[in-house]
Amino acid sequence: MIAKPIVRMTIGLTVALLGATTAGAQALSVVSARTDKAPEIDGKRDEVWNKAKPLAVELEKLMYTPNDYSGERKVSVKLSSLHDGEYIYFLVQWNDSTQSLEQEPWVKQADGTWKQKRAADEFGRDNTNADDKLGMIWNIDIPGFERQGCNAVCHKARGGRVAGHEDSRPGRKWTNAPGTTADLWTWMAASTNPVGQVLDGFIDDTKDPAQNPDFGRKADDGAGGPAFNANAGKTAPAFMSPSPADGVNWVRDDTKVPFADTFKPGDAIGSVIVAPYTGARGDIQAAALWENGTWTLELKRKLVTSGPNAKQQDVQFDNLKKPYFFGVSVFDHTDSAHLYREEAMKLTFD
Repeated sequence: MIAKPIVRMTIGLTVALLGATTAGAQALSVVSARTDKAPEIDGKRDEVWNKAKPLAVELEKLMYTPNDYSGERKVSVKLSSLHDGEYIYFLVQWNDSTQSLEQEPWVKQADGTWKQKRAADEFGRDNTNADDKLGMIWNIDIPGFERQGCNAVCHKARGGRVAGHEDSRPGRKWTNAPGTTADLWTWMAASTNPVGQVLDGFIDDTKDPAQNPDFGRKADDGAGGPAFNANAGKTAPAFMSPSPADGVNWVRDDTKVPFADTFKPGDAIGSVIVAPYTGARGDIQAAALWENGTWTLELKRKLVTSGPNAKQQDVQFDNLKKPYFFGVSVFDHTDSAHLYREEAMKLTFD
């Protein structure tokens, strides 16, 4: 549920990702091909992508299975990469029988009140009225990530206490070695795709929710991004789109107008106000289109990013002779439950 102004890698985003043996990781490898022509970042597969050989993998494990789960049980992902000496590009395609753009929208009730469309699972997470998402995680300096994968950052409920709090919810993120980090990219169909970005975040070793409600999962330096669309009492939207039909799934920050209730029961208004990220958290350009049961997502980021904390928050593709280990997960209209594969993957450069 969106419950506050958001750096929205929250809303239960739990990108638990991928770990196995080194041998297994080496078997799943994608090569970033050199190109002199950059692809247009528009969610369409340009001819330039023919230079890149795709890696095909199947994601068929759920981080946990909610009591109301209705999403895909197996997803086939094709991943390709290009680079031009300054930027790296990714093309990711995966099957999804439904295009899901909702994020717990406001719906007018028969009695004239407004309520968010929400269905909580046993952990209080909404895996019905959420948008589609894709996550990528990149190792920065976690020892053994290429062998441990998700075990290095994803922590399932074990019982007992961690940092003085009950260890009762799956999918929380932190690194086990002090001072180590991983780079976390989160694309969201309702909250980041409308502004052509991915939330660029990272994971550190924070285990105490009193220090950070999302444990080790944080946003990179910067500001902006989506916010919760609610009045002061959180009883109705605060804003709407100039054309009400355009605001069913989100409201754009740069065109929003004050909410005026001229709606009829059953009408919906987006609970997300979308706005671009600024600073380091907006480093990644993105565009995705859904067509005939397939999402096509394109990403663009500098090989080497800048900023005072870039080395701690971003994977730096500064040595094209070494491998970079990563993982991918897919969320089918869920906040938390997602499909993944228990093998790390490896990126190399030609």
